[in-house]
Amino acid sequence: MPQGACDLAGRNINFKHSVVLSTLSSRTTFHFQPSLKVEFENLLFSLQTSLLLSISAIISVKENPEFQTLPCYLFGESLGGAVALKMHLKQPNAWSGACLVAPMCKIADDMVPPWILKQILIGVANILPKQKLVPQKDLAEAAFRDIKKRELTPYNVIAYKDKPRLRTALEMLRTTAEIEQNLEKVSLPILILHGENDIVTDPAVSKALYEKASSSDKNIIIYKDAGHSLLEGEPDDMINRVFSDIISWLDEHSSNTAG
Repeated sequence: MPQGACDLAGRNINFKHSVVLSTLSSRTTFHFQPSLKVEFENLLFSLQTSLLLSISAIISVKENPEFQTLPCYLFGESLGGAVALKMHLKQPNAWSGACLVAPMCKIADDMVPPWILKQILIGVANILPKQKLVPQKDLAEAAFRDIKKRELTPYNVIAYKDKPRLRTALEMLRTTAEIEQNLEKVSLPILILHGENDIVTDPAVSKALYEKASSSDKNIIIYKDAGHSLLEGEPDDMINRVFSDIISWLDEHSSNTAG
């Protein structure tokens, strides 16, 4: 999610790391795809040709002689974590590592409609993909533990505040199920961060990712009492701790790569 990456860039005041951002997020562009028949695979192809601002931009950055030898890490939060994992699975050797914050490897069962309703919605999605019929709990209440921060969420101009379109919800379910079945193929250095009390994305699947990933360099941190939105929705001391863990991991791995 761009906001988390923006915050990471803002906190990285020692300029050891550069952050390049993608404007494609789960809460904005993904819900407004011009062609709703474009599935998640094609969404990822779009990302891979314009990674972070557009992959053409990141490719030009990586090909710049000044940056060619520098490590390049994926960063993804929530659905962005699923995107990062899919990008790694498509380009296994392209990245130096990945930092995943509450990655959407599986949508928590409590956030998914009952089985019979889900089957009905899947059928309707083939006929009326644009319809916003998917029941959804209040995401701000589910994701933001800090009440004062939760009260500010209506003022987030880039946040998608309506019900998901049927096609969007279907692709999210299909893609997260696919990722869940391919966890053992994750082979890059990886840092997984998840809130113990996350009811939006399932922390048990992050634990499964850690256990099944074939990477020999993997770490997971489960934050006690924390919810889904680790970078924006927690008390300040928890947010500072999470950012500190991310930057420390980047510092360590960048130093190892440089060495």
